[in-house]
Amino acid sequence: MKKIIHDYTREELSKEIKPAFRAKQIYSWIYHKHSNSFEEMANLPKLMRSELENNFELNPLECVSKQESQDGSIKYLFRLYDGHTVEAVLLLMREAQYHEDGTLKHHRRYTVCISSQVGCKVGCAFCLTAKGGFIRNLSSGEIVAQVLEIYKDQNIPSNHRVNLVYMGMGEPLDNLENVAKAVKIFSDEDGMSISPNRQTISTSGLSSKIEKLGKMDLGINLAISLHAVDDELRERLMPINKAYNIASIMEAVRNFPINQRKKVLFEYLVIKDVNDDIKSAKKLVKLLNGIKAKVNLIYFNPYLGTNFKRPEAEDMRKFQEYLLAKGVLCTIRESKGLDISAACGQLREQKLSEGVGK
Repeated sequence: MKKIIHDYTREELSKEIKPAFRAKQIYSWIYHKHSNSFEEMANLPKLMRSELENNFELNPLECVSKQESQDGSIKYLFRLYDGHTVEAVLLLMREAQYHEDGTLKHHRRYTVCISSQVGCKVGCAFCLTAKGGFIRNLSSGEIVAQVLEIYKDQNIPSNHRVNLVYMGMGEPLDNLENVAKAVKIFSDEDGMSISPNRQTISTSGLSSKIEKLGKMDLGINLAISLHAVDDELRERLMPINKAYNIASIMEAVRNFPINQRKKVLFEYLVIKDVNDDIKSAKKLVKLLNGIKAKVNLIYFNPYLGTNFKRPEAEDMRKFQEYLLAKGVLCTIRESKGLDISAACGQLREQKLSEGVGK
């Protein structure tokens, strides 16, 4: 099997390819010019192009399905070399803005949600990804290639910055080494140049791994998928809470190195009649005491077969207003892609039933 070239940092590639300056040229072809073949890399010697073709895989993912929402969101399903599939989502956060004379004022703003595993070990009760169990970790190159393929598909210029969120299929901290390497590859100035402060790692709360991530000091943002304010409910929603309870998560977060201008994001999936009451809001305020926190309230996105329900907009508003009144920065994340298979794992599950992937 060929080696995935996206698995290599520029420094690693310079040790594989001689002379070393060729690594920078190859990086430019891959991440700036979005080349689809080694043969296109015209400033490389013909023999080197042939050797690269024989030894390295330049297209490790194949898009096998794409769904576009009326709100501009696009859900991608990518097939990997072994036939398994993973999802990624392009979220349009803001349309391009223009001056009165028609010149561009601001580019479109995107966020890309990417997967870190095929399946997931965590087993959250509300998540469709968990239904298929865990299959394997993605390599760093398979993580990077998701974003690169989206850039190519949407003709996003290489110098157009996007925000990355490791919030697709899988638990990123369960694949920490490959995720950390992907952060470095993304942020290389000779590559995609996506700064670590534009990258957010979202975790269900693996306390010991949060500590390990903190010691790496990558400069990334941290998001905690909290979803419940006491261990009893959280264990029901997220079985992993038995190993990593709320107290251990909060302790790890308090010790996490965060940019002075940043806050730790706490994601709170709001489920009707489960965790949407003011009593829960009060407990949440207590939990966050002393932490530079921002809370993101997320509507539960129903899927076929679930007993959980989407909360009422009024209950979301009351929850938010309580937190704001207590000095906790809180936003309601408007659901995107409701007209497509937007919830994590939905498109994969749908295509598996149709015989696409495994």
